[in-house]
Amino acid sequence: MKRAGTWLFLIVAIIGGYLLFYPVEIDPVKWQAPPAPPLEQDYALNSRLSTVERLAVGAGVGPEDVAISENGDVYTGYLDGRVVRVDGVAGEVTTLAETGGRPLGIALLPDGALAVADAYRGLLRISMDGRLEVLAAQANGLAFRFADDLDVARDGTIYFSDASWKYGMEHMLADFLEHDGTGRLLRYTPDGAVDELLQGLYFANGVALGPDEQYVLINETGAYRVSRLWLKGPKAGERDIFIDNLPGFPDNISYDEQSGVFWLALYGPRDAALDATADKPYLRKMIYRLPESLHPQPAHLGFVLGLDTEGRIVANLQDHDDSAYGPVTSAERAGDYLYLGSLKAASLARLPIDAALSADASTTR
Repeated sequence: MKRAGTWLFLIVAIIGGYLLFYPVEIDPVKWQAPPAPPLEQDYALNSRLSTVERLAVGAGVGPEDVAISENGDVYTGYLDGRVVRVDGVAGEVTTLAETGGRPLGIALLPDGALAVADAYRGLLRISMDGRLEVLAAQANGLAFRFADDLDVARDGTIYFSDASWKYGMEHMLADFLEHDGTGRLLRYTPDGAVDELLQGLYFANGVALGPDEQYVLINETGAYRVSRLWLKGPKAGERDIFIDNLPGFPDNISYDEQSGVFWLALYGPRDAALDATADKPYLRKMIYRLPESLHPQPAHLGFVLGLDTEGRIVANLQDHDDSAYGPVTSAERAGDYLYLGSLKAASLARLPIDAALSADASTTR
């Protein structure tokens, strides 16, 4: 019995020593997470995403973002590196190209080609006949480690995010736990120039141009907020906060010109335990040392918010069922539907826009 107790003590001591002292690559920064808003009022629980129609079921895993052409064809990228077109009428899925990486953000260019943010390969252009071109892979001497999302201006200028210049997609948890502001907002112009517009962002994610391209929004997933950079007018060059202290992790964002609404996808709800470690760097190091299977994961749900141009909530779409379509990583209006993408789901989804914009945005379950 005494020997068993000795062995137990040694095992506990070894595990404790590992969790406390084993060298890790991250150097967490102390910060203060704001108290998470409860899921009530503007964020009230509801099941309005429970009626989504699923598209291209089983065609691939992880259609993280969507782009829709004028004729209703849907374009997306999958975990296996394929960029595909889903026929808007027949639903047939056709592979346009294989990037050899992980295509994430996607948008149509003025000439009909696709702009793609690939987590591993950078900013890409894919023509409708499948030709692939790397437009940019670095800016200011720093290679893109995690090209994430993008939006395209009328003149073909591409605004895009590099989630972190330090950590790639396979180490995204490191960026969240370190919280050192390594994200960037960048601009690619048709003449091939790449400019760094903002740096110091906390996991730079979704990108959306505002009305008349007066400003661009950039989601800071690690800070639970959406920042804004003014591009035109008297505020040109200034940065401010569009909406702060969100109830979840903001992923992609898009602007719906028809309704004047920004559609913001939330990957998952805030984690109170994780927020509690914000001012305790040593605890975040311990979390990082845990086996991957024990790392914190957001609860499964579908969550999309609609914001007006003042950052006010005008739509609140949720589904907390185990079978919910999620995590929702993008929401894009096209015609009479709001199309949804997901980093992990095996389908796309869509919801009638009238249902998304209906007045009962805060109806509880």
